Amino acid sequence: MPHIRQLESHVADLIAAGEVVERPASVVKELVENAIDAGASAVAVEIRRGGMGLIRVTDNGCGIAQSELPTAFLRHATSKLRAPEDLGRIGTLGFRGEALAAISAVSRVEILTRQRGAESGASLHLEGGVPAAVEEAGAPEGTAISVRDLFFNTPARLKFMRKDSAETAAVAGLMQHLALSHPDISFKFTKDGTEALHTPGDGKLDSAVYAALGRDFARDLVPVEGRGGETAVAGFVTAPLQGRGSRSMQIFFVNGRFIKSQLLTAALEEGYRNQIMKGKFPGCVLSVTLPVSAVDVNVHPAKTQVKFAREREVFDAVYHTVLDSLERQGGPVSAPAPAADTAVNPRQDFFQAMDAKTYRQQGSGPAPAAEKKARPVWNTEWKAPAKLSDSQSGTAYRTSGKTPAVPSGGSLGAPPSVVSRPPLRETPAAPPPRPPEPPAAPQAPRRPSVPAIPAERPEGQQTLEPAEEIPWRLAGEVLNTYIVCESADGCVYLIDKHAAHERVNFDRLKSAKVPPMRQTLLQPLAAELSREDGTLLLDNLPLLDQLGFGCEDFGGGALLVREVPADLDAAEISATLEELAENLRTGRSAEERRENLLHTMACKAAIKGGWTSDPAELRVLVEKVQSGEVKYCPHGRPVAVKLTRYELEKMFKRA
Repeated sequence: MPHIRQLESHVADLIAAGEVVERPASVVKELVENAIDAGASAVAVEIRRGGMGLIRVTDNGCGIAQSELPTAFLRHATSKLRAPEDLGRIGTLGFRGEALAAISAVSRVEILTRQRGAESGASLHLEGGVPAAVEEAGAPEGTAISVRDLFFNTPARLKFMRKDSAETAAVAGLMQHLALSHPDISFKFTKDGTEALHTPGDGKLDSAVYAALGRDFARDLVPVEGRGGETAVAGFVTAPLQGRGSRSMQIFFVNGRFIKSQLLTAALEEGYRNQIMKGKFPGCVLSVTLPVSAVDVNVHPAKTQVKFAREREVFDAVYHTVLDSLERQGGPVSAPAPAADTAVNPRQDFFQAMDAKTYRQQGSGPAPAAEKKARPVWNTEWKAPAKLSDSQSGTAYRTSGKTPAVPSGGSLGAPPSVVSRPPLRETPAAPPPRPPEPPAAPQAPRRPSVPAIPAERPEGQQTLEPAEEIPWRLAGEVLNTYIVCESADGCVYLIDKHAAHERVNFDRLKSAKVPPMRQTLLQPLAAELSREDGTLLLDNLPLLDQLGFGCEDFGGGALLVREVPADLDAAEISATLEELAENLRTGRSAEERRENLLHTMACKAAIKGGWTSDPAELRVLVEKVQSGEVKYCPHGRPVAVKLTRYELEKMFKRA
């Protein structure tokens, strides 16, 4: 058995540092939170090479006393806790006293600080957690900390760092959250010499939202404010029609701390029930304020998760606040249509302005059957040939002054010119004698029609083989979502048309050897995304190109989209890109990420439940399901449900 011994101090410090410092964004988070706790009204953050080369945080807070500067970098050194009772009422962002010690243990740190009212400041340099002597130095009021060469002494951690662009995106997302949580503080973020964020710090949340999340997101926000018990909720939510493609724009704060909470997400989305499109998610910037004793912020090392003492009260406060605000907002109001008698018609001899009722009264009687709108008719013939049309036109071509009535013996699949013939069983009466008519003027050639009963062909003439009969019948569609099909063995199938079409698209995209057909947008679209999503997509432009997207960097996390797949609706571009970014973030391997992207593309291009579909489209989907080619959607859900004759008869107590 191995002997037990105590670790050396520098090894223990490296292990402790790994719990606090995961990546450059972790360093920025700890340093900026310390600046906020120090009472700063302006914080500037500068990074180079994604934070691996340099992280500099400057604030105008209270500063650190020269005599306390070495103590600040010791483990468990803090000015925010005194007694065990303080753990139950934590009101600051940093409190554990491990941030500076952990950061200095894995980097080279230089700090320059000056207390308010002090005549001079002080500086200190540390390398690998080992401090040098404190020196007196001139400095402005506040603190400036520079962190260089992160993880220089821990190569095992260094090799797991992501690309500089990904680390930069993580820091940019963090700065967004910090700026939104404290609109009274002016934040400035610079990456590789370029300013990426600058908030005014005027105390207005809408100003911070505009600066951090962009104009498009801030334009259609709905303000919310309410209270339930000791829980207060305030902020903004997106309008129901502005649903997002993912939950990446749901931002929550609890007592000024950015957190991720399934409870708050569920409460928010419950407020949008029956008001937002399926597959869309609301965005928000919500601040929840409650007594510090009612929330535990020390349940996660990164302090991004909290535990509420009264979860039901918090849920109800968020849910009712969001629901009430959306109900007060109401839906869009359309402009009233002008009255028919007020319409201006300068050319009465050409255009006439009248409503539908006047047209029916002044027109030449009721519209003939020939002018009725065509409507699809289901082909209900058993074992119908696969190539027969599934719909007919309700338009009858007029061959005389009167429109003939459709006889009861007419065929559903026959053209109108054939349907209008009198029944074969009826013997027509002899026509009365009439005077000779003048020779008829030459008429336009009549539209060819297919006879219901084909004429006999002369011997030796080539004939087409009849189409193969299919062992099922398309019975119709219910709820504009489920196809009803009857098979030859007496079973009834309910087929989810969206799931079936999604699987067809997925198989086609996955097996394609060339990129899908593209369509060039007449006007390039600037897709406003979060900085993390935008950077993630820019890092995977070759993969997007394989899916048919032509994109380029537009700055600030936005992508300029010039080309999209041909079967993608232009209104779905931004939502699709958001989902693609989410799938790229969750995929573990290159193949898994590609399949996740194909899932999204297949879903966006598929027909949706609730849409009106052509019977010919439905017939193709039924054929693929009945042939066994399509069984499950790409997410694993079943495509069809089978009901046997026995199961149906049992429902009606016939079995």
